[in-house]
Amino acid sequence: MSRFSTGLHKVWAVNMLCNNSYLESNSAISATYGTFLPGDKPRGRNVPFSHFPKSGFPVNRDRIPTLRQTVMAILSFVFLLLPTTVICAQPLSLEQLTAKTQEMYDKTIDLKATFIQEVTIKSMKKTEREEGTVYFKNPKMMLWDYTKPKFKKLVINAQKAWLYVPEDRMVYVQNAEDVYRSRMAVKFLSGIGRLSEDFQIRFSKDTPFDGDGNYRLVLTAKESGSGVDRLHIIVDGKIFQILQCRFNDSFGNTTRLRFSDFSLNTGVPDKFFTFKAPEGVEVVQMPQ
Repeated sequence: MSRFSTGLHKVWAVNMLCNNSYLESNSAISATYGTFLPGDKPRGRNVPFSHFPKSGFPVNRDRIPTLRQTVMAILSFVFLLLPTTVICAQPLSLEQLTAKTQEMYDKTIDLKATFIQEVTIKSMKKTEREEGTVYFKNPKMMLWDYTKPKFKKLVINAQKAWLYVPEDRMVYVQNAEDVYRSRMAVKFLSGIGRLSEDFQIRFSKDTPFDGDGNYRLVLTAKESGSGVDRLHIIVDGKIFQILQCRFNDSFGNTTRLRFSDFSLNTGVPDKFFTFKAPEGVEVVQMPQ
């Protein structure tokens, strides 16, 4: 099944404007799935930033994890995947590991990495996989360039956010302040040290290390309503890059994110984080 059904975005955009009363009567659902569009999202619209309360792009309530939850996990990668230059002979304590990753985050100006995003849909017993390249630059600039199996692009800077779907010849635009409205989103962009204010961070109870000596961490939200209640993270035990992040949504669907081929502080230009719609592409301005 194609992940991007042509024409569904238009239907969804119309429904968005007509479903306020529906969402008010389903506040639990709307709180979980964000408000970039107050209606259902077309199938397969997996991109970062749907999983934060009060922010996000189109979502599908019962098919896949939302943008808000996915970005919680993805942003955890952004600050956890930053490598240190020190290889430690002895395992670090939780406090040392947290401090080291925060220190490296604070030193990072920009980052490039390849990523694999896998979403296992419980009701359908199938896994959908996407691949691409992510660029991150302080402050608050991100580009998610999906290349497999379909092209799409999510661009975010301090002013605007764009979701471009070439197959549908449409781009969705929203003010960045609406995407970053969530307090949790800001924390994720501030590093793991800030994140510990809202999440309890511990080593996995099963085993704090995997067979290769990598660290296994569990982040549990101190309060409900953050969009993600728990994250399972694996951190490289030698150079402290994030290797994997996994979480489940309330429907039992599982999202797994993996990063590799990191490049740090290479001078990624600001122009990477803006977007101009190609000729003939419909531009949809999302509501505030």
